[in-house]
Amino acid sequence: MVIDTLENLEKYASLNPLFKDVVEFIKANDLNTLEAGKHEIKGADLFVNVQVAKGKDKAAAVLETHKKMIDIQIPLSTSETYGYTPLCRLPEAEYNETKDITKYEGLADTYVTCRPGEFAIFFPQDGHAPCISDESEIKKAIFKVLA
Repeated sequence: MVIDTLENLEKYASLNPLFKDVVEFIKANDLNTLEAGKHEIKGADLFVNVQVAKGKDKAAAVLETHKKMIDIQIPLSTSETYGYTPLCRLPEAEYNETKDITKYEGLADTYVTCRPGEFAIFFPQDGHAPCISDESEIKKAIFKVLA
């Protein structure tokens, strides 16, 4: 897991060859004005989902992991808290290959908050529980990057 400000995202480009394309997309587009929905950047290998999600409390947030994709989550409208538990500490659970997601019961080990202008990167080994917020809605961008 990585948490930092958007101005530093380019420093992480060496972690995945598609990260440079994420940086270029952000420089060329105002994420706040993108319509909700999926925006393909490099087909199924790289796309961004812009969504308005319902804010949840920690108990309602669901831990998840992805085997094929890396998430770069960017809150746009308000702060968003993410639960975090390393995959190695999560129990066995059913993987949905079609949606590339495994969901887990229970609370996360730790919590971190990102404000607009910041991002969180979740790799396949990072269990994360998104959408934790006191606000009723969170507008966010989720870049899905082939791992």
